[in-house]
Amino acid sequence: MPVILGFIRELAEYEKLAHEVTATEELLHRNLFSDKRHAEALLAFEDKTPVGFALFFHNFSTFLGKPGLYLEDLYIKPAYRKRGYGKALMIHLARIAKERDCGRFEWWVLDWSEPSLEFYRSIGAVPMNDWTVQRVTGDALAKLAAEKMAGEK
Repeated sequence: MPVILGFIRELAEYEKLAHEVTATEELLHRNLFSDKRHAEALLAFEDKTPVGFALFFHNFSTFLGKPGLYLEDLYIKPAYRKRGYGKALMIHLARIAKERDCGRFEWWVLDWSEPSLEFYRSIGAVPMNDWTVQRVTGDALAKLAAEKMAGEK
């Protein structure tokens, strides 16, 4: 857990989002390794040194009628970039998607991260320009969940 959490914190620093990290080792353990796990993680090593990770989970495409594989995070330590670790993780994830009969493999990328965008284009990824990400979190999520539904008493 300390390795995965360390990678998450490093990625958040790179993305200028460190202030949003509230994950703990306990939360990660519960959600990645319990009977009711919600995500999976892969680690990349150089010899015995962990150099990167990928964290992913399944979503579902109603149009395809199949599960999809969603990559939440891909991170390689800067000193180990351009050595093939990121591509190896992406290949492994694509193989998992095929083995699990997923209809697609997708992820988000920050629009200012040119190195990431270049890398993803190099492996055949295409942007979904017609779509805009929407999110409800924190107080807004709590407020929405507390609202009454039509017909609810």
